[in-house]
Amino acid sequence: MSVKQAAKLWNISDRRVRVLCSEGKIPGIIKEGRAYKIPIGALKPVDERTFKGKNIPAEYEDLFKRIDSKKAELEKRRPLTKGELERLRDEFLIEFTYNSNAIEGSTLTLRETAMVLEGLTIDKKPLKEHLEAVGHKDAFEYIQELVSERVVLSEKIIKDIHSLVLIDRPQDRGVYRRLPVRIVGAKVDPPQPYLVESKIEELVKRYNSLDNKAHIIEKVARFHLDFEGIHTFIDGNGRTGRLILNLEIMKYGYPPISVKFTDRKKYYDCFHEYSEKCNASKMILMVAKYIEEEIDRYMLMLS
Repeated sequence: MSVKQAAKLWNISDRRVRVLCSEGKIPGIIKEGRAYKIPIGALKPVDERTFKGKNIPAEYEDLFKRIDSKKAELEKRRPLTKGELERLRDEFLIEFTYNSNAIEGSTLTLRETAMVLEGLTIDKKPLKEHLEAVGHKDAFEYIQELVSERVVLSEKIIKDIHSLVLIDRPQDRGVYRRLPVRIVGAKVDPPQPYLVESKIEELVKRYNSLDNKAHIIEKVARFHLDFEGIHTFIDGNGRTGRLILNLEIMKYGYPPISVKFTDRKKYYDCFHEYSEKCNASKMILMVAKYIEEEIDRYMLMLS
């Protein structure tokens, strides 16, 4: 398409489109003399002003801009009907519950998880796994309510999410661990029990103070690494952490993500890299990849 066509599509001036082309902000353009040819379907580059005042490392800048451009384009597409939204939510919830619980050792298959969430009982499968699936579903529905209310993350919310996740362990629900723990293969052990509360308080305070300085993708990925490193609860930390991750990205308009059971080694490698080298990039890139894939999936459905 021409510069004029792109300007009309993106609701910006011809001059602005030419500047974006000359600065290489639009992939795939062809220059013929003084004229530019822009690929049909090219996304409007994200407004640089949205990054003003933010501390975004150069290694993530292009990635975050691409994702935010896709997100802006998605938000312009026709709104989904209530029925379409509910179907997408239900399909995601089944996949998310299956993957998150499978990472922690559940033997329910994807199909069995769907059946359990419909209220059926799977023969020869432990009651514990049935309760874990139901608890995870309740926790996800709870964070959806929090997203609509735009609540600020707090210790209470973390404990509430954990209480729903650990439906099968009433004595441990929402209770910070009281025993020391070790993570197999890690060089650094989680903090001693008496330090857990202060560590969580500090983490939540630091996270909320970064609200306008870091991009949410980097911010939430780092929070996830630190939260899991504290090993806040005696059980259910992984599921709780992944729910918190989705709570925060959904508040910013991104679709929820499901860390795949098949990607669990890559997922664990992210924690290993952070623990051994204080390098958060693997987790940041993994979260970003999942978000971009979900946006692409929604865009394809609406095209």
